[in-house]
Amino acid sequence: MPELLQESLTFTNFMIFLAWGVVMLLVVLGFVTYAIYFERKVIGWMQLRIGPNRVGPLGLLQSVADVTKLLIKEDTIPRKAERELFILAPVITFIPAFTVVATIPFTERLISSSLNVGVLFYVALSGISTIGIVLGGWASNNKYALLGGMRSAAQMISYEIPLVISIVGIIMMTGSMNLNTIVEGQAGGFWHWNFLPQIIGFGVFAIAAVSELNRTPFDLPEAESELVAGYHVEYSGFRFAFFMLAEYVYVFAIAGLTTTLFLGGWHAPLPFLEFIPGIVWFLLKFSFIVFFLFWLRATLPRVRVDQLMGLGWKVLLPLALINIFVTALYMAIAM
Repeated sequence: MPELLQESLTFTNFMIFLAWGVVMLLVVLGFVTYAIYFERKVIGWMQLRIGPNRVGPLGLLQSVADVTKLLIKEDTIPRKAERELFILAPVITFIPAFTVVATIPFTERLISSSLNVGVLFYVALSGISTIGIVLGGWASNNKYALLGGMRSAAQMISYEIPLVISIVGIIMMTGSMNLNTIVEGQAGGFWHWNFLPQIIGFGVFAIAAVSELNRTPFDLPEAESELVAGYHVEYSGFRFAFFMLAEYVYVFAIAGLTTTLFLGGWHAPLPFLEFIPGIVWFLLKFSFIVFFLFWLRATLPRVRVDQLMGLGWKVLLPLALINIFVTALYMAIAM
């Protein structure tokens, strides 16, 4: 794929790009379908329950049945809702979630796009989803949906700031925002991976990423005990499925980005293990991060909204700024 990007666009190249896009879409949709299944299984295992076991062997078709049910359910739109914006909101939320996946390099050659501003591209596009969430809450003409949308916007904006600042240390050390270059700089063993010199940034990034995903313990936008179901309370059928799909696609994107930025991407943890294909190492690290997100949901209670905002502005933001100064000081001394 990187070689094709240097060539002029021909019909053959266009068809290759189109086929690659379809393949990536199928991979991501397959991940979403079975991430839901494995999340329910993992949480069931941790809480001494069985989990899905009825539809298909070992319950493997349970998520397929759930998705099918959502797609064929009646699509209802409130009579006094802003119809056009109500329809548009799930699309605005989902499209950026899928687009950011294009920046993640899976191996040295399995790359969708090699952008010199890959980190900036990811951050810029992921922020657009906030607009879709607020729009969905506002267009529903429901005060509870609006409260959920505004709460979600406040949370996502508050945690996007430390999330972005926590990556600055890596950019300073690498001298590039190209994700491929960042991974290449982590070759040679786990002691070269960025999570060690950037341990403060890694901690801030991990916490902020969980909040960005609106997942437990930071699932305040969907606090059903307070807001009925948050910003998508009026949505049903396939439009509701779009919101849920966007959440799990972002799980895919955040797990891939964390692997790329902090855990060496496709590189082996020890040099003598480099004979194992890079995609295997990437998937192992990726799967561990996804499991960690499931683990958090099974064990931690939801925090209060004041605790959520206080953590973002009073703890994570100062730590992210301190990480930049510590990195700059280290680089000045090392040089």
